[in-house]
Amino acid sequence: MDSFQLINTPSPSKRQKISTNVAQAAPLAERLRPSLLAEFVGQPHLTQPGSALMNSITSGLMGSVIFWGPPGCGKTTLARLVAKQTDSIFKELSATIVGINEVRPIFEAAKNALQLTGRKTILFLDEVHRFNKSQQDIFLPYLEQGHIQLIGATTENPSFKLTGALLSRCRVFGLERLSDADIEEIVRRAINRLPLSLTVVEAESPSQDIISSSPQRSTPASSQTLSSSPAYSNSDEGSFSSSTLLPAYPHFTPRVLTSLTSLSTGDARTALSLLDVVLSAPQTTSEDKLIDNLRRSVSASFDRSGDSRYDMISALHKSVRGSDVDAAMYWLARMLSAGEDPLYVARRMVVCASEDIGLADNHALPLAMSTLQACQLIGMPECRINLAHLVAYLSEAPKSTRSYEAYNRAEKAAKRDLTLPVPLAVRNAPTSLMKDLGYAVGYKYNPSFAHPVHNTFLPPEIQGQQFMRQPGDIEDKIWDEAALKDWERERNNGKEWEGRSLSNMLQLG
Repeated sequence: MDSFQLINTPSPSKRQKISTNVAQAAPLAERLRPSLLAEFVGQPHLTQPGSALMNSITSGLMGSVIFWGPPGCGKTTLARLVAKQTDSIFKELSATIVGINEVRPIFEAAKNALQLTGRKTILFLDEVHRFNKSQQDIFLPYLEQGHIQLIGATTENPSFKLTGALLSRCRVFGLERLSDADIEEIVRRAINRLPLSLTVVEAESPSQDIISSSPQRSTPASSQTLSSSPAYSNSDEGSFSSSTLLPAYPHFTPRVLTSLTSLSTGDARTALSLLDVVLSAPQTTSEDKLIDNLRRSVSASFDRSGDSRYDMISALHKSVRGSDVDAAMYWLARMLSAGEDPLYVARRMVVCASEDIGLADNHALPLAMSTLQACQLIGMPECRINLAHLVAYLSEAPKSTRSYEAYNRAEKAAKRDLTLPVPLAVRNAPTSLMKDLGYAVGYKYNPSFAHPVHNTFLPPEIQGQQFMRQPGDIEDKIWDEAALKDWERERNNGKEWEGRSLSNMLQLG
């Protein structure tokens, strides 16, 4: 039995080889993660000296935090680097593949470690929003007592996806989409490290950082020269101004880099994946063919369940409201091209027709309803024409919010007291008892009169309140001279607005 165990127990060199094989299987984006906080690119509002995050790390009082930002902006990398700055036990899980049964043992181990050694445990939980409310509640007592420090990462709005109790125990740091300059810097650093990632590495200790055990790439024979000579030397840092970025990769031109940067849309992971596509392509690949391959390697960044969906429909609605037909048409095309449900857009435009166009054009709502029906009957791609028709009409139509604002005022008055009785004169009186009690007594049936008559329709407590304002009433409207001049310059070709005479009316009033 002992001899069997000896035969099947991997030797240290074999274990190191296994570790190297695992590293080799990792995507380029994973292998090239920075190992030091100084190497982190982007998010200067978080990583610069003096920032709230850096100050909390320096003071040792960071506590539990949530990193919220779009994919590929550096949430996971930043969490790992932050953990390295502290003398804490680090555990990493993903809420996409684990549940509470995997988390509880970490809590207990963290509690024991704190009692025995005084060391805190940092738990990095990626995609923390995947845990439901009951699962999130499991964290509360351990965070409250300081047994564990949570670093959560999420692409979803924490206000909607995380419980209030969990948020009250964490600080939320927002990460922004990486700029084009950030993406180019990440690509430059990746190129600068290519000789390391292309070199056959020696066996290293499994405890070393994954970046230091860079795997051997399967590359064409022509690129093997990179193993002996740098592909991009440190002296070349600064800008990509030459016609060829890498001597060993003549097809990687500045134009290809520009396309790569644009297609990554601020996602470092996507950028490095596209870089992998470039480096694996034959050197004889034409520039146009390579750029076309890059475009086919990415998909539109659009998630129907995420914030981007609501950001875009908000942009569309606001563009229509602002009568910017070009912007409205662009956001409509963005959503439909990315696969949005046309019925979702049509329903929002039905609301817009009454909310923003309203009484200024009573044809807007019937057109919106007809477009909704057309989308239901025809479907994509043809119904995009119907939606374009509607969006153009609503954008160019005159605007009025009188009915929408009138309801809001009435709703506010109604909610102040939901028990105000209906005046007797306008109550329904289907029985003789109700008539005897005074229901409908004194009510004047308007069609019966040859002239206008007065009835009391409102409760006495709010009698006389005006909810619907007259056309042209600007009592509650704002006059912002700077905003008006900005509109005249940007949207009216520098000409004065024809309604400027209202300014004098406001000043006299």
